[in-house]
Amino acid sequence: KDIEYIRSYYFNKKEDTRFSSSVGKYVGFTEYGVRIAADWNNNPSYLSRAKAQKEVYCLNHVQIDYNNIL
Repeated sequence: KDIEYIRSYYFNKKEDTRFSSSVGKYVGFTEYGVRIAADWNNNPSYLSRAKAQKEVYCLNHVQIDYNNIL
């Protein structure tokens, strides 16, 4: 429940677009990023793949990382 998957895209050291699993969609921070986020959010396969990344990267590795910390 407390795990959040975030993927950010940058150009010239500025964040253009970000996907956050807690929001469940892409958000744009620049004019170009807003256009890209709208395109990606309107593509169901692209959006569902991004939502699945939380399970792939976070939920499958949380126990391994937790054990390594202890």
